[in-house]
Amino acid sequence: MKRTMRTLLFCGLVAAVSMTQGCGQKAKPGVVKAAFGVMPDGRAVDLFTLTNRSGMEARITNYGCIVTHLTVPDRNGKPGDVVLGYDSLSSYLAVNPYFGCVAGRYANRIAKAQFRLDGRTVRVTRNDGPNHLHGGRAGFDKKLWTAEPSDSSAALKLVYTASDGEEGYPGSLTATVIYTLTDDNEFRIEYEAVTDKPTVVNLTQHSYFNLSADPSTDALDHTLLILADKFTPVDRTLIPTGELKSVEGTPFDFRTPTAVGARIGAEDEQLRRGLGYDHNWVLNGWDGSLQTVAELADPVSGRTMEVLTTEPGLQFYSGNFLDGTITGKGGIVYGRRSGLCLETQHYPDSPNKPKFPSTTLRPGETYKTTTVYRFSAE
Repeated sequence: MKRTMRTLLFCGLVAAVSMTQGCGQKAKPGVVKAAFGVMPDGRAVDLFTLTNRSGMEARITNYGCIVTHLTVPDRNGKPGDVVLGYDSLSSYLAVNPYFGCVAGRYANRIAKAQFRLDGRTVRVTRNDGPNHLHGGRAGFDKKLWTAEPSDSSAALKLVYTASDGEEGYPGSLTATVIYTLTDDNEFRIEYEAVTDKPTVVNLTQHSYFNLSADPSTDALDHTLLILADKFTPVDRTLIPTGELKSVEGTPFDFRTPTAVGARIGAEDEQLRRGLGYDHNWVLNGWDGSLQTVAELADPVSGRTMEVLTTEPGLQFYSGNFLDGTITGKGGIVYGRRSGLCLETQHYPDSPNKPKFPSTTLRPGETYKTTTVYRFSAE
């Protein structure tokens, strides 16, 4: 795995974003706050720009914990924005296929929008056919979080408290997300949550990546490595069947770097059900420690993104429902598969699958996970 970037690349980015007077100087890490708009109820929404010493930049709004921009250099030091999104809050409020957000209280799907917890049936909102998806109609992606920028580093802490019964979930749950840009060009995400009643929780970051920084083209030529021997097949409504299936001999084998588009059109029932890739991979050697689990690379720009996580699963979604009806940043129309998601998580429908790693959180316990997207260029 490659993880370092030449000083020349760092300097190119720093100069491009005018953070220093010349190559060899370091940008000052920190956070800058600006207005981003107003919610329908009149509450103000902010946009925070995080910059590390190398000049890498992330822009984050406290509406939905959304990462609106993530700017990293290519092999020539040219900076480029590698995530899909919008230029304005109004667009995020109107139609947002979860661009850049934190999804919760339970990311991914829960079958038939219900599960059993401590002997009783919990019913949550149906918002994806018969199922529950990404926390319901007004999940964490549609909430205004409290934001606290760091005074001394490129870090932003966001907090949201969900009320007991929100979207059907039991317990008042306080979630905390800390975004940090390290000086090694790592975008680090730390999640915590506590509850006053037994509940379930599964948080993830839902950015759509296109490492070419040109989402007018698709990401099918990106190469992808996923360190997983198994994945969780799904039924017709994209709920895991409960099987942990070997990737051997299937289009789901990414144990060596493979172009995203190489087998996406193969005659395969699972690909037909997902309209491409929209599945959870069972990560090898999961023990709760931070491990490298995947790597995405763009052969044209040279940008590489490693994924490290403490989570047991990785949802790879190949942007199948992007269909050219959304106009994103800079007036670019987002066509099919113009971005892809690598969502670190517990497995979908875990509350209904006792053999899957548990997502139950009880009073006195702390839900705590970490994910890192580490960028470099070759």
